[in-house]
Amino acid sequence: MTENGVSREIDLLIVDDDADFRDDMARYFSRCGYRVDHCGDGRAALERIQGRSYDVAIVDMVMPDIGGMEMLESLRAAGAECPIVMLTGKGTVENAVEAMKLGAADFISKPARLKELEAVVDRVLEGSRLRQENAQLRVALQQQTNSSPMIGESPPILQLYRLIERIGPTDKAVLIQGESGTGKELVARALHQASPWRDKPLVIVNCAALPETLLESEMFGHEKGAFTGAATSKPGLFEVADGGTLFIDEIGELAPSLQAKLLRVLEDGTLRRVGSVKQRRVRVRLLAATNRDLADEVQKGGFREDLFYRINVLTVQLPPLRQRPGDVRILLDHFVGNGWRIDPDVLPALVQYSWPGNVRQLRNAIERAKVLAEDDVIRIENFPPEISRGPVERTPIASPAELDLEQLNKMFVADTLKRHAGNKARTARALGISRRALYRLLEKYQIEVNSDSAIPN
Repeated sequence: MTENGVSREIDLLIVDDDADFRDDMARYFSRCGYRVDHCGDGRAALERIQGRSYDVAIVDMVMPDIGGMEMLESLRAAGAECPIVMLTGKGTVENAVEAMKLGAADFISKPARLKELEAVVDRVLEGSRLRQENAQLRVALQQQTNSSPMIGESPPILQLYRLIERIGPTDKAVLIQGESGTGKELVARALHQASPWRDKPLVIVNCAALPETLLESEMFGHEKGAFTGAATSKPGLFEVADGGTLFIDEIGELAPSLQAKLLRVLEDGTLRRVGSVKQRRVRVRLLAATNRDLADEVQKGGFREDLFYRINVLTVQLPPLRQRPGDVRILLDHFVGNGWRIDPDVLPALVQYSWPGNVRQLRNAIERAKVLAEDDVIRIENFPPEISRGPVERTPIASPAELDLEQLNKMFVADTLKRHAGNKARTARALGISRRALYRLLEKYQIEVNSDSAIPN
């Protein structure tokens, strides 16, 4: 089966006591690209289904010991989710009705042509896929937030946009690093939208929001009766995200026991729900985020080294707001919205503030200012004291009228170059751009390279 251009193997179980027909089916479906498992009686089939998950099973209705009907009854009583295609040699309406009442997904009469059987299996799989997508969409809709789009035109943000365009379409794991409030979830959403799985769910879990026991159930699912309060079986977010993207926020908070379980999913695509011995297979593109230095956590023993290398295939480093002051005006206009006037003293003060809480802090400060503003005019005194008082040392600004995006970017590049004594390599790293991009900016803004003259003209 192919989804969004990505090959995906389907696990098929064939159960039939007719060895010749069973082997024919196994060979045929293997050539069609299925991962086939088969056995000759219902008891062996039940043991296999209890030990792993299958996407679909073809089961003969009449077999010695345990037949197809008894298998259906046992599977449904146990809450098994594997759809069953029933093979019946008699082909009577009564048999078909009885099988469907017991939970069979479809049936076909023997002798069956393999091509016809494949069509039935495809139809059952399509129905199963639609049900899974509906469940995924319900979870995705519950997780929708009114988050702002990524906003900015400063060199670090333009570099970030280019990086997202390059790595978004890959299926590799991405580690998103940055201070709190820099927009790590926004980057995860942008990476998902740039991927071939954009029509599949982006499922989000925050490791800092739940205690360890609940987080394990949330991520990996649980079976009925696995713990107090587990009245029904529940798929975990890995299963919900199957075929799509799972974003694990604050992954540095993940407990060691869950780190081991996560590593197994990433290594072979298998997991077990809490309280279950059944192995389930998922295919998920993983995005993870942290405001911690995970390499340092590895050295301290707080984070598994093998897991760190698994999730750190590609890295995105988000710049803090203080490193892109040219975006403050754009963010201010976006968060203020229409119907407001902004006093000329506001923008210089916001640009000069260090914003330890980054864009999130800026947004909250603007919301506060809108609540406290009078006459639809936002003034600097409407902002929190630490912002309205201003820093002790201010970056010289010609005048509010001259304070545009180009001027702010030019001042920022020049100031960064000066702080690094004219060293272009360190300046480029501090700006989050390549040296070639830095050369273009120096030429564009006519900034001299030596530290003494690295000031805007």
